[in-house]
Amino acid sequence: MHRFWLFGFCLTLFVHASAGQATSPQAPKSADASISSAPLASILAPPPGYKFPSGLMYVYGVEWHLFNAGTATVRMDADGAGHRVTATAESAGVVNTLYRVHDRFEATFDPRTFCSLTINKHAEEGPHKRETTVKFDYGQNKTLLDEKNLKTGELKHEQNDIRGCLTDVITGFYYLASLPLHPGYQTMLPINGGGKTTVAEAKVEAREQLKVPAGTFQTLRVRVEAISGPLKDKGSVSVWYSDDSNHVPLQMRSKLGWGTLMFRLQRIDKSN
Repeated sequence: MHRFWLFGFCLTLFVHASAGQATSPQAPKSADASISSAPLASILAPPPGYKFPSGLMYVYGVEWHLFNAGTATVRMDADGAGHRVTATAESAGVVNTLYRVHDRFEATFDPRTFCSLTINKHAEEGPHKRETTVKFDYGQNKTLLDEKNLKTGELKHEQNDIRGCLTDVITGFYYLASLPLHPGYQTMLPINGGGKTTVAEAKVEAREQLKVPAGTFQTLRVRVEAISGPLKDKGSVSVWYSDDSNHVPLQMRSKLGWGTLMFRLQRIDKSN
């Protein structure tokens, strides 16, 4: 159950892939093979006049096999010339007994391009405690990752080659919301957490009416699946966005070999 909440949150399995890369040493390569061998994937700049959902916090209840698994939040805030996305997760109930989770994830991105700039992760998951930072150096076409094991004090520094503008696992949810979603629409996006890049394919499958604790909504169901990189053929994530200009992520479902995680929107708060 390592990285338990992250499997279900945002581009859930992509978070796990990023975490796995951060703990497995690998030699730098001359080019990012996961990008070069995959179909063309790119990040598009937001459309003119796009309004970011700054100052809003989405609060989700998390379920695992119908059990209460905990609470997750995600919010966006203006941060100088950039924007900051913050996600948190706290386990509860039977999951907390089996595997306690206390995670915080922060990412910054350029609102002019949607390119990710930095990632900061604090992870307390069962017996594991780590601090990880990632910087995207587009001038040098590299990611710079530094990680500290908070239990052993072990330090690690890693560089990986990248190509072009990338998004991360949390910002990627907001990026998808900025696109002109409609049934049949599909796109590919490169996602990176400091290691190898995963190329994900997102498809809008259908319009559906959906009831969550926050209310009843008309939605667009989007399926996200890795088509290259560490998570190819490892599972998929479905996201239900509100079928309006806001594209609020109302529900997320992650199907994996060990079970299904469901995130349902409880409410939307103004962040402090």
